[in-house]
Amino acid sequence: MRLRPTPIILSWSGGKDSALALHTLSQDPSCEVVGLITSVTRDYDRISIHGVRRTLLDAQAASIALPLYQLSLAPNCTNADYEAAFLGALATIRQRNADVSHIAFGDLFLADVRAYRERMLSATGWTPRFPLWGLNTTALAHHFIQEGFEARLVCVDTTQLDASFAGRAYDTQLLADLPSAVDPCGERGEFHTFVSDGPPFTAPIQYTCGEKVLRDDRFMYCDLL
Repeated sequence: MRLRPTPIILSWSGGKDSALALHTLSQDPSCEVVGLITSVTRDYDRISIHGVRRTLLDAQAASIALPLYQLSLAPNCTNADYEAAFLGALATIRQRNADVSHIAFGDLFLADVRAYRERMLSATGWTPRFPLWGLNTTALAHHFIQEGFEARLVCVDTTQLDASFAGRAYDTQLLADLPSAVDPCGERGEFHTFVSDGPPFTAPIQYTCGEKVLRDDRFMYCDLL
């Protein structure tokens, strides 16, 4: 008797780690990703932290062909605000999908981030999963490119990486150019990406690069149109 795959919601940022998590889970016959959940900053109508327009997020979900659940956050929201919105979105998902109780994250090695997620979900009935946890990030970065994914840096923390990297394609040349102190997957927040194509996508996301804007005297964003 063949067991039914475990239905999983995936925390989706639109970037490479969540795309790799989706790809990894899709190759596991014991799992079935049944939806994506994303934080959107409502005043800007953009993916939180990454700064990508909601229209491109919607295009990703359409190409991946998965339901997208969005939680709306105010700019500069507190951790308590975020947790309330996140858990509220999970409650909505549970109402629509009573058999879903697992949520996956694309975290790689930051133990404090993993512990925070586990603590937040501990009394909710949701089980967190980390399909990329502990993998070598240099190997993972090259695997991402070799698998045919296409991504671009949309946000750079200029205290950790030069602003000129914003807007660059995430490719082997970029990996070669990264300073040795920068994680090749940007796991410490050095940079964030937008994925426009790869194995989970039925069609590439079309976009053009717009202006670059420095915010908070620290984060260089490359607007995608």
